[in-house]
Amino acid sequence: MRTLDVERLAEGLWEQSGLFADAVDGADPDGRVDTCPEWRIRDLVVHLGQAHRWAAGVARTGAPAPAPDPGAADPGGPDAWSGWLRAGAQELIEAVGDGGTVVWTFTGPRPSVFWLRRMLHDTSVHQGDAALALGTAFEIAPDLAADAITEGLELLTAPGAEAIKSDLAELRGDGQTLQVLPADGPEGWLITRTPGGPRWEHGSSGGDVVVAGPVAGLLLVLTRRLPADGSGARVAGDRALLDHWLAHTAM
Repeated sequence: MRTLDVERLAEGLWEQSGLFADAVDGADPDGRVDTCPEWRIRDLVVHLGQAHRWAAGVARTGAPAPAPDPGAADPGGPDAWSGWLRAGAQELIEAVGDGGTVVWTFTGPRPSVFWLRRMLHDTSVHQGDAALALGTAFEIAPDLAADAITEGLELLTAPGAEAIKSDLAELRGDGQTLQVLPADGPEGWLITRTPGGPRWEHGSSGGDVVVAGPVAGLLLVLTRRLPADGSGARVAGDRALLDHWLAHTAM
């Protein structure tokens, strides 16, 4: 599978930020976000706008920064949210630039394109949250949805991931396999649970459980925004294995 270059990642962040901004423009700040039960629409807006600006700061300085205080953000009223959100996305794109500067990340020093990719996929999932909360369409190009799934698996299986999220230790196994098979994207993903933790590779060779369907729907399933049977996906095989994976991979 081709890795998305910095230009496509920047384009994708702009696309997804715009779709999110359009969805929340003028929305009720106190509207519920059922897929993030502790949040209302305004919380979702603040989180995303702050995250983009925070990541831009890391990309500019190369150094870690304290997590932003949601109470310190002022996105304005609902009619101002769209401009505030787009400004944050643009700030991040400009800060990352060509993506080659090595900066701090929670996985160790890496090129700043890491933050462009991380924020793109965070934005995509939250665009899904907004769409589900407000009854709008979840829109994402297949290459972006596929890369979001790949990045999620990379983070879950990175060295030291269990130290950051101890629940991942529950995903060790003795060879059980999960196949994620997109109907409209590139090749699928085969996840194997080993004694040392989960491993993954691209492939479509079957598994103890197979979840198949449109890649956008698969992204929402794997990020626990929709159940498999509510996303257009189909599950065959050991459903309990899939449910266990989803229960222990919440980020």
